[in-house]
Amino acid sequence: MKLGWEWDGSACFLPRKGQRTRDRSIGRPGRHQQSLQPEMPPLLLLLLLLLLAATLLHVGLSDTVAYDHRGLIINGQHRMLISASIHYPRAAPQMWSQLISNAKAGGIDVIETYVFWDGHQPTRDTYNFEGRFDLVSFVKLVHEAGLYANLRIGPYVCAEWNLGGFPVWLKDVAGIEFRTNNQPFKAEMQTFVEKIVAMMKHDKLFAPQGGPIILAQIENEYGNIDAAYGAAGKEYMVWAANMSQGLGTGVPWIMCQQSDAPDYILDTCNGFYCDAWAPNNKKKPKMWTENWSGWFQKWGEASPHRPVEDVAFAVARFFQRGGSFQNYYMYFGGTNFGRSSGGPYVTTSYDYDAPIDEFGVIRQPKWGHLKQLHAAIKLCEAALGSNDPTYISLGQLQEAHVYGSTSSGACAAFLANIDSSSDATVKFNSRTYLLPAWSVSILPDCKTVSHNTAKVDVQTAMPTMKPSITGLAWESYPEPVGVWSDSGIVASALLEQINTTKDTSDYLWYTTSLDISQADAASGKALLYLESMRDVVHVFVNGKLAGSASTKGTQLYAAVEQPIELASGHNSLAILCATVGLQNYGPFIETWGAGINGSVIVKGLPSGQIDLTAEEWIHQVGLKGESLAIFTESGSQRVRWSSAVPQGQALVWYKVIFQHHGITCIVWIAMQAHFDSPSGNDPVALDLESMGKGQAWINGQSIGRFWPSLRAPDTAGCPQTCDYRGSYSSSKCRSGCGQPSQRWYHVPRSWLQDGGNLVVLFEEEGGKPSGVSFVTRTVV
Repeated sequence: MKLGWEWDGSACFLPRKGQRTRDRSIGRPGRHQQSLQPEMPPLLLLLLLLLLAATLLHVGLSDTVAYDHRGLIINGQHRMLISASIHYPRAAPQMWSQLISNAKAGGIDVIETYVFWDGHQPTRDTYNFEGRFDLVSFVKLVHEAGLYANLRIGPYVCAEWNLGGFPVWLKDVAGIEFRTNNQPFKAEMQTFVEKIVAMMKHDKLFAPQGGPIILAQIENEYGNIDAAYGAAGKEYMVWAANMSQGLGTGVPWIMCQQSDAPDYILDTCNGFYCDAWAPNNKKKPKMWTENWSGWFQKWGEASPHRPVEDVAFAVARFFQRGGSFQNYYMYFGGTNFGRSSGGPYVTTSYDYDAPIDEFGVIRQPKWGHLKQLHAAIKLCEAALGSNDPTYISLGQLQEAHVYGSTSSGACAAFLANIDSSSDATVKFNSRTYLLPAWSVSILPDCKTVSHNTAKVDVQTAMPTMKPSITGLAWESYPEPVGVWSDSGIVASALLEQINTTKDTSDYLWYTTSLDISQADAASGKALLYLESMRDVVHVFVNGKLAGSASTKGTQLYAAVEQPIELASGHNSLAILCATVGLQNYGPFIETWGAGINGSVIVKGLPSGQIDLTAEEWIHQVGLKGESLAIFTESGSQRVRWSSAVPQGQALVWYKVIFQHHGITCIVWIAMQAHFDSPSGNDPVALDLESMGKGQAWINGQSIGRFWPSLRAPDTAGCPQTCDYRGSYSSSKCRSGCGQPSQRWYHVPRSWLQDGGNLVVLFEEEGGKPSGVSFVTRTVV
């Protein structure tokens, strides 16, 4: 059986005559098959049925995807589509099916995901499509659920992901410049994009092949920064558009935030509100690829929240004013496992205040209120796709948009009150309607209100963290200060961190020594000055921690002045630099460095200052515990643990072996423990509030960085109540002032095993492992 699609010359694909289509409304093939005759012999009938089933499973039924200015046209029908961002690497694969199912139950039509280049091509010569990076399996689950997919290949993704999704090895390609008309970059980018498209084609995942993918994206928000590249940026953008268009996917390609996208590429909007936005060509549909359902969390900041009334208002306004495709970024945010978070300073949690929380738990009332909104919009679909709206003024800040179809008789109206403070009573079609401030009422029959965005009647659910495993008994292993192997790199200069570590570790040691006179040592006024550093430094003098410093807020680089205590004679100086995610947004991100940049000077000595900048420095990449992989079962046996458990000490690996219902545990200053999984099915987390800063592993898998010691300021502006009315910004409705930016760290249940689990934490600055516990997330 061969199913086909035809090109109509405008990036729209039309069905061939007689081609089968999929009835997405019921999630199974349309009923267009010829009937089998009842007099057919039973055995032959059975064979034919088996052959038909095998053919359908192998090929699937194709969908044609076209568009006009009123939206995407799938199998000849205009569709008003609600989409949900779910990023496959931010959840364990065992969670994917339920996440997709909960999205579908919430009224979602399309699942959107970026494609993460660094995860799929960790080195130039190796690819990874397993575990959390099994992209094909994820798209197939979307298909099995009867949903469509929007594959945002990029391959730049931003996404608060490390280096925006670019693999760090890309920086080392000779002559490369990212995201501009640069041949080495374009060659690598094209190779990866072609590979992803070929994989999707091989498994017949594009809509014309019978798969779920109805849209694909090239580049990402390039229009926000392309001016920095001048004419070469424009040339690169056109090249990327042409390259993608030539891949023969059979579906439209999009570019978000690209107002000068070519006519054959759909430009789309990202933001908190996109109702006032319009595409760059009147023949293109109005599409919203990122409706930010909340905002991302950064270390040292209060937690952002976006009220559901405002999210719903933004969505309703978008469809009211001609929109046809809207995607929640995020619908499920998930977790930045490992060292994948970018920023810098983006937390391990990528919860995003999304309708489904980081742990996979439905967030109420956000999920339920948006489900009701989606149902109301779907009741209007026939009218919305038929023509453009008629605008009617209902007052100074009140208005109506009416859609009607003469052929079907369908009529739908949206009544909006955009006043941010006052409710309003309006007359429409000889009827009176009360419109709360900052709200939209949806009338699927132009008479009866089906939904008002400000009226939330879904019960609020309050998830709690219930203690499950406490009282862990730790052991410890000290991480050496400074050089720990003969692999150190010696230079009479301070080497840039990313070029030195290749981002294989957060950590780089800078070590040197200096001789001090008795008079200088006795003064007690020595001050170590670092002209510029990022993101974190820990200063050790003669093996003891003198102090730590980190950049703050939007500041990427910072100067440091750290008081130090020097001894008479020879002194060792070791500075541990730690990254907290690589830059994920902006032009020229491949040029942004880390570590110590500029001068290193000892000030405050009676004899004058000592410039150490050009002295001999030994650079040690990573930690000894990392090199021994002591976060794995085999690696943890390579070192000798002590029953002495220091509290508040830097650079210790804590290990805890604890039995409780079969439980044993491990942690790094380093800690280790083996334990059975917490009972029940509720999501599991580690409560690390008592710790300082470091990283955590479960059975060899990294659950990410932790940093509960960095708290949000008490004066960060956390209102007791949040007024949804008026334009939203990420600083408007914050909570958690004075609290850790992240206290609980998700442990996927599928990562736990019966009969013993290994937990490892590395503590950089000093924590109290006695306060660490396991909790389960329970909804009450």
